[in-house]
Amino acid sequence: MDSQLALVAFLVAVALSFDFLNGMNDAANSIATVVSTRVLTPIQAVVWAAFFNFVAAFVFGVSVASTIGKGIIETDIVDEQVVFAALVGAIVWVALATYRGLPVSVSHALIGGLLGAAIAKAGTDPVIIGGIAKVAIFIALSPIIGFLVAGFLMVCVLWLTRNASPSTVNRWFRRLQLASAAAFSLGHGTNDAQKTMGIIAVLLFSTGYLGDEFFVPIWVILSAHAAIALGTLAGGWRVIRTLGMRVTALQPPGGFCAETAAAATLFFTAQAGIPVSTTHTITGAIMGVGATRRFSAVRWGVAIDIVMAWVLTIPVAVLVSALVFLVTQPL
Repeated sequence: MDSQLALVAFLVAVALSFDFLNGMNDAANSIATVVSTRVLTPIQAVVWAAFFNFVAAFVFGVSVASTIGKGIIETDIVDEQVVFAALVGAIVWVALATYRGLPVSVSHALIGGLLGAAIAKAGTDPVIIGGIAKVAIFIALSPIIGFLVAGFLMVCVLWLTRNASPSTVNRWFRRLQLASAAAFSLGHGTNDAQKTMGIIAVLLFSTGYLGDEFFVPIWVILSAHAAIALGTLAGGWRVIRTLGMRVTALQPPGGFCAETAAAATLFFTAQAGIPVSTTHTITGAIMGVGATRRFSAVRWGVAIDIVMAWVLTIPVAVLVSALVFLVTQPL
């Protein structure tokens, strides 16, 4: 094995490790509601979510992967060092956030990593403004959409079930929540696994292993989905407690509405090729459900801590990846 191939193989392994960490932090996104409503035990929930994370490989295309691979920075400046610095920048922040129990956007950490490495190498010229603008807009829009859609669904459910007994409503929605949790895990798998696919694909393209045309090989698709599914199976339990139990108290109807709203948002953005944060989306949806009961039902102190972590994600990832690039440049 020549030195370049060995280095590329190492970076692919690092990217898949990042995908595994993504699954761990975002396990909360997939299972927090279904655990907090006690529809499934934590172990049952992570197995359920991991399965649908992997199945997503066969359901959706790779539009998000293409955006990450060639829509954030110009591909002609990408090399092994840029990819390494980008991944380290993202991994450092996500690992810290997972340890602290904060549900952050792994997607935005990776985008910040790419930006930091590219800027350290060539200034701002390689940055694709249109791609960054799309991401920036949906940093704000995805939680708002989740909040509004979940709130609307919750109001509809409350009206439709106004004459039913709480035990009957909970019994039916415990069953329905299995479907909504599966749908959200499909959306999570297709959105987040594609970020890693994009990184691996642009690495292979820039080093000449894809030929003259950018595409995402099938082995990359399956490997990324397997890695995120295994990470979900491992579970980020501190993050799960934050989202599932500290933001607001949920019952099965609320869990169903939050998951359904978030899943619908992720399906739309995946088809449009927009890399959004599954964390932002489901957190907004959970808050939307809580706010339909009363505004004080949402623990806004916890919510503010989460939002602050969101705000810091891209700047911290940019800074760390730029430092990693500069430190490794002499090597």
